[in-house]
Amino acid sequence: MTTEYKKGSLLKRTSAFLLDGIILLIVAVGFAFLLANVMGYRQHIDTYTSGIERYADKYDVKFDQIVSQEDYEALEPATKARYEAAVEAMNSDMEILGALSALIRIIITVAALSLFLGFLILEFIVPLLLKNGRTLGKKGFGLAVVKKDGSDVTVVSLILRTFVGKYLIETMIPVLLILITIFNAIGIMNGPGIVGFAIIFIMMIANVALLFVTKTSSMIHDLVSDTVVIENETPGSVY
Repeated sequence: MTTEYKKGSLLKRTSAFLLDGIILLIVAVGFAFLLANVMGYRQHIDTYTSGIERYADKYDVKFDQIVSQEDYEALEPATKARYEAAVEAMNSDMEILGALSALIRIIITVAALSLFLGFLILEFIVPLLLKNGRTLGKKGFGLAVVKKDGSDVTVVSLILRTFVGKYLIETMIPVLLILITIFNAIGIMNGPGIVGFAIIFIMMIANVALLFVTKTSSMIHDLVSDTVVIENETPGSVY
């Protein structure tokens, strides 16, 4: 391959990205379903919800109607006292706390593993089989991946591109921030709160901005792996 190449158009790259993203989501959800079942998610969620229902009945409290500080402040003094007693009792119930802790671990583990397996198959194994770093989306829209000097993409570059750039930096950091922020919002884990979403937004803007400020229109995963997305001569062909 010569060092001359034509950068992939933004329209083609966006289309390929969306197609790959949809396929990745489907595969990851499938893995998540299997992993959640293997790790006993249903058992722990049943234990947790039945415990909540038990204390709701015991203290005559409707937890689903108290989801914000405003809801809590609006309670009648007697209802507020029952609510506080119920929460205190639940915080001392080792069965509920154990189920909640297990659920948090399962959710984080399932998210990490299902996405990892999705990237492993669709962003690493498939490009190795299709050659030239091509995913299913890139193959369909006539794109390929090469090193910035125009040479063929290497296995090491593909590892850096897929697992460091795409999986770790661009996907898992935002996913973990979202999960921790949600856990923080519902009061079961300390976290960054709204700052977490602000960090995710900044990362997204920065990644998109790189398309326009870098000479090769490279995103984070391309910068990490020293690669560039180029036009393939014929959509679906081997470059």
